Amino acid sequence: MDLGIIGVMKRPAMLVAAAAILLSPASQAVAQKKTPYWASILPGQARMRTGPGRQFPASWLYQRAGLPVRVIETYPNWRKIEDPDGEKGWMQANLLSDERAGLVVKGQVRALREAPNSAARIVWRVEPGVVGKLSECRRGWCKMDIKGKLGYLEASALWGVDPDEREP
Repeated sequence: MDLGIIGVMKRPAMLVAAAAILLSPASQAVAQKKTPYWASILPGQARMRTGPGRQFPASWLYQRAGLPVRVIETYPNWRKIEDPDGEKGWMQANLLSDERAGLVVKGQVRALREAPNSAARIVWRVEPGVVGKLSECRRGWCKMDIKGKLGYLEASALWGVDPDEREP
């Protein structure tokens, strides 16, 4: 009998805690983020669905953590994304990270340079399809970390960056 009373007394405290989490600045920042924006896939496997819910069929299974995606619409706990191939669908929000990434676009091998200019020394060569973490983009160049290899790549050679973007 006492257990029922304790359980009832704990519910208001749990509701207050849940409300505090929902009203926290971090939750508000996610809710206020305007689309479109860039994100990346967090786990090694993530399903894209045809609608914003698990009841919708999966249309794609991504098997590449860190792949950049463009978030084009939001729905509670779901994000409509566009992948590098132009496929669009819905993914659970917790499968996405705000950590920025860039995908080297199709075409030729690209030069990862020591400084953000075309005359800088080449430190690595990067093949199309390679994904790396972005830390800053300015004046048409992005600083990338590709598995510990650091350098600058022209923004035009990346998917995951807007042409006029200035990433701090």
